[in-house]
Amino acid sequence: MEGKEEDVRVGANKFPERQPIGTSAQSTEKDYKEPPPAPLFEPGELSSWSFYRAGIAEFIATFLFLYITVLTVMGVKRAPTMCASVGIQGIAWAFGGMIFALVYCTAGISGGHINPAVTFGLFLARKLSLTRAVFYIIMQCLGAICGAGVVKGFQPKQYQTLGGGANGVADGYSKGSGLGAEIIGTFVLVYTVFSATDAKRSARDSHVPILAPLPIGFAVFLVHLATIPITGTGINPARSLGAAIIYNKDHSWDDHWIFWVGPFIGAALAALYHQLVIRAIPFKSKS
Repeated sequence: MEGKEEDVRVGANKFPERQPIGTSAQSTEKDYKEPPPAPLFEPGELSSWSFYRAGIAEFIATFLFLYITVLTVMGVKRAPTMCASVGIQGIAWAFGGMIFALVYCTAGISGGHINPAVTFGLFLARKLSLTRAVFYIIMQCLGAICGAGVVKGFQPKQYQTLGGGANGVADGYSKGSGLGAEIIGTFVLVYTVFSATDAKRSARDSHVPILAPLPIGFAVFLVHLATIPITGTGINPARSLGAAIIYNKDHSWDDHWIFWVGPFIGAALAALYHQLVIRAIPFKSKS
C-alpha cells in the first residue's frame, strides 16, 4: 500500500492541474492581450487613410442596410394580408440578416458598427476616440439617408403611401412604453456587441467557438420580433433618421426623439454593465 501511495503522490506532482476551475482560475495573470484605451482626441487619425476608409465602410454598410430593410418593410405593408408576405418574422430576418452580413464584411475595416448607438456605447468604453466616433455617426446618418432616398427614387408613390419604413410609436402605446422598448432593445444589442467582441473571450470561453457577427445579427432579429408592434423597432438612430428625413411627414417626427434618446440610454447602460460587472476584477478573500 505504501508503494501505491507513493506512486499517487509522485503522479500528482508530475502531472499538476493545468486548467484550474472555479475561483482558482481567477488569477492576476492574463492569457489574453487587452487593447489599450483609446484617447479622447487623436488628431493623427485625420491624416490617416485608414480613418477615412473606415468612415466610407460605415457609409456604404448603412446605405445597404437601409436599402434592403426599408424595401422589406414596404413589401410587407403592400401585401393584402400578412400571409401574402414575409410578415413580421421576415422583416426581423431582413434586419438581423443584413446586420450579420454587413458586420462580417466591415468588421475588419471599421469595426462594423452601422449604428450610432453601438458607436456611442463603444466610445463610452473607450474602444474608439471621440474623433472617430463623431465621424462614424455622421457617415452612418448620411448612408441611411441615401439608402432610404434610393428606395424612394425607385418607387416614389409607393414610398409615400406605405410609410417609407419610418418609425413611430404604435397606437395603443404611450411614449413611455416606446422609450422603454427602445432602451431595452438597444441594451440587448449593445450588450451582445460587447460580449461578442470581448478580448477576454479567448481566455474565459475558449471552449465556445464564436463568429462575432452571428450573435449580433441574431440579437437584432430577436429585438425586432419583440418591438416591431410597439415602435417599428428603431434601436438605430441612423436608421430612424434616414427614413424620417426621406419620408418627411409630421407623424414621422412626432416621436423621433424617442429613437435617439432611447438607443443612447440603452447603449450607455450596456457599456456600464459590461465594464463594471462583466469585466470587473473579482474580489478575493484575504487569507
